[in-house]
Amino acid sequence: MDLELFDLAGRDPAVRFSPYCWRIKLALAHKGLSATTEPVRFCDKDKIAFSGQGLVQVLRARDSVVSDSWRIALWLDETYPQSPLFEGPQAIGLANFVRAWSQASLTMPVFKTIILDLYNSLDPADREYFRSSREKRFGTTLEAFRVDPEQGRGEIARALAPMREALGAQDFLSGAAPSFADYCAFGPFMWARSVSPIELLAQDDPVHGWRERMLDLYCGMGRNAPTSYSV
Repeated sequence: MDLELFDLAGRDPAVRFSPYCWRIKLALAHKGLSATTEPVRFCDKDKIAFSGQGLVQVLRARDSVVSDSWRIALWLDETYPQSPLFEGPQAIGLANFVRAWSQASLTMPVFKTIILDLYNSLDPADREYFRSSREKRFGTTLEAFRVDPEQGRGEIARALAPMREALGAQDFLSGAAPSFADYCAFGPFMWARSVSPIELLAQDDPVHGWRERMLDLYCGMGRNAPTSYSV
């Protein structure tokens, strides 16, 4: 297959925290595919210059280069139809909604809660870039942008209301088994788990049970992933 995934890494090259790359790693496992992974730090733009853009979530195959996690997922199903990520066009539409909801509603409260832990997990060469680019984007310092864990958990809990209702009646967003919709929603939780010891969910929250099931998928792929702190 000769698949190679370029995967965002922290100071420790084994710590891979990108929520978007986690979507693809889970998608590959879902389909029974393996890929070599190449750690890429924020300042390693030269490593992915061949893709024609500057962001990770790059998958290189023998004759193809695909970027962006959504396009990669669609390409994987077209190229390797076994164990589909999307069971038909309706499933594509539903997963696209979950992807958009996760990015619009869940990503930011998670980011605001873990941002300083994420910053501290970065390679020293990446920290200046991360600080200057994010402070320019948000118009304030990282320290002022951060929210305390209690406030963050409250914002996250409110964002998760639709997930909580669905998961009160089923094990996964997709029903009895996970699909790409679940991987999209799970990405921010792997982002947090990789770099921060802050617990984002109450144990009696149905989303907590779902997250635990997601961590155990594919021989504990998420649960066993290296972190920048001691679990």
